[in-house]
Amino acid sequence: MENSAGIQASLPGRYASALFDLASESGTVTAVESDLEKIEAALAESPELRSLTTNPQISRAASEKALWGVSDLLGISELTQNFLGVLAKNRRLMQLPGIIRSFKTIAAAQRGEVTAEVTSAHALSDSQLEALKTKLTQREGRTVKLTTNVDPDLLGGLVVRVGSKRIDGSIRTRLNSLATAMKSA
Repeated sequence: MENSAGIQASLPGRYASALFDLASESGTVTAVESDLEKIEAALAESPELRSLTTNPQISRAASEKALWGVSDLLGISELTQNFLGVLAKNRRLMQLPGIIRSFKTIAAAQRGEVTAEVTSAHALSDSQLEALKTKLTQREGRTVKLTTNVDPDLLGGLVVRVGSKRIDGSIRTRLNSLATAMKSA
């Protein structure tokens, strides 16, 4: 398996790589990725769960026990539960968001996919998303998976981030550029 040096060099990347290797060996990469998406959603929705993963005053045993309970509620696989236990024992739960991002990147690279983060002023329709996905797939030469965000401050247009590349077609950026040009004129 090939991982970028940047992912392997980071602490979350090393944990994600180890989890990916274990999931690959057991043929459960898709299930683990689904588990991590459930955990990511739970972290976003629950301030208590976020606190559990970031508060250094919570003991390792208490963190591990609480995560087992959450894992049962979410229907998390045994491999992912064990991995969360390792993170709790090693006091690495605060790295969980980075580990999830790194795991998704590794899994997508293995499938020959690239993720594009699309931010728009308004929610895009299914046909707009499909057209954008087609254009980005042609441009990148591999399958593109879209994640979308809405930011009304953009006023209009899109900001697309594919890996380290950023394509900014937002009205806000165009207006800022115009204002800068007018100041220097």
